[in-house]
Parts: sequence; C-alpha cells; structure tokens
Amino acid sequence: MAINPKQFLNDVEEFHALAIGFFEVLCPWPPHFKGMPTTESCDLKKEYHYYMFGRALGILAWILIANIAKVLFF
Repeated sequence: MAINPKQFLNDVEEFHALAIGFFEVLCPWPPHFKGMPTTESCDLKKEYHYYMFGRALGILAWILIANIAKVLFF
C-alpha cells in the first residue's frame, strides 16, 4: 500500500480534526473525546487518526516551547 502525500489533509474535516487535537493539548483543555467518538454525526469519528495526530503534535509543540524557555531563561 503506497502512501500518497496528496491525500494528507486534503479535506476540511481532516484539517479540522487535526486542529482540534493540536489546540486541545496546546491550550491544556481536557480531551474532547475519551476513546473513539460514538456519535455518527461527529466529524471526528471518521477522522479520529487526524485528531490523535494533532494531539501528538501538540505534545511535541509543548516540548519545543519548554526547550526554548529553558534556553532563554535558564
């Protein structure tokens, strides 16, 4: 199975799920979903992998912010 980079974030729902996951971690909000969403009308149900990838990027952003703060202030 080949990975097509043109398919990555080519839809608004995919970007939206990634952004929700990223900003939930970056702004330290509690997770919107605990596990897989159960509602059928939710965009995150079919784009849950983008949501989790966004959360991972948010954690990496916090690590980067902490390292920058350490270099600047300590």
